[in-house]
Amino acid sequence: MTEEHNQVTEQIRGLLDHWTVGLAEVVASMADQKPEVRWEPTGTPPAGPDLLWWELPFQIVPGAAVWVATPRSTWEYAGTLTLKAAGLETVETNEARNTWLEILGQSLSALARSIGGLLGREVACDAGAERAPEANPETGASVSLNFGEVPQAPLWIGFSPKLVALLSHPAGGDSVEAHTAPADAEGDAVRAGRGDIPPTMDLLLDVELPVSVSFGKTEIPMKDVLKLTTGSIVELNRGVNEPVDVLVNHCLIARGEVVVVEGNYGVRIQQIISRSDRLRSVR
Repeated sequence: MTEEHNQVTEQIRGLLDHWTVGLAEVVASMADQKPEVRWEPTGTPPAGPDLLWWELPFQIVPGAAVWVATPRSTWEYAGTLTLKAAGLETVETNEARNTWLEILGQSLSALARSIGGLLGREVACDAGAERAPEANPETGASVSLNFGEVPQAPLWIGFSPKLVALLSHPAGGDSVEAHTAPADAEGDAVRAGRGDIPPTMDLLLDVELPVSVSFGKTEIPMKDVLKLTTGSIVELNRGVNEPVDVLVNHCLIARGEVVVVEGNYGVRIQQIISRSDRLRSVR
């Protein structure tokens, strides 16, 4: 085993440690029950026709991505547990599936921040999709979630070769990006690696933008609006345990949980919205 391979293994090990801790915390915040999460290295995903695959690319180099394969019994249990904690008595399969994907999305956003910490620059997530890799990545791990006395079938996370290669040279990520970027973007890749800021950016850094927090929304008939009085309650489309939206200049940029800071309301950021989703939310 070469020294370089040892370095890659150690980098991936650290990422898996951080991700599994974050996954447990996301589940605990949404389901009011913290699972015990453990991982062990394996390049082979679980077998079976009922796997829910999720691919998440990162906006660092083309081909940098992770895949998560979750057995149906696991995502159904975790999604159902979460929704019942929110007050639902009956849970449809599709609702449990979407809830699990939301849990995955939040935890993988934290993984992107961990990758950014290794590379020394911000790493954003691209739009995820239900898609399996064309070939099984050589680097991966089996991850088990146990809820007390209820063990679940382990899920699997795999790292693309491009991502592993980038992590093997964390201090030289700009050189990898320069080799993988198109020829007409090569200059931009080099400048991004140096961390240069365009002179015109200085003009924007002191611009003040309105920040608002959205607890939810709803639609009600005009006749019901006219009936509103002091003490009326308007039910929103967001559960009490769901994260709130953080809007900057009417653009969704993050989600988080409501906290109290010295008697004032605040929001603890839990997820940064991907650049593509932020562009779609611009009005």
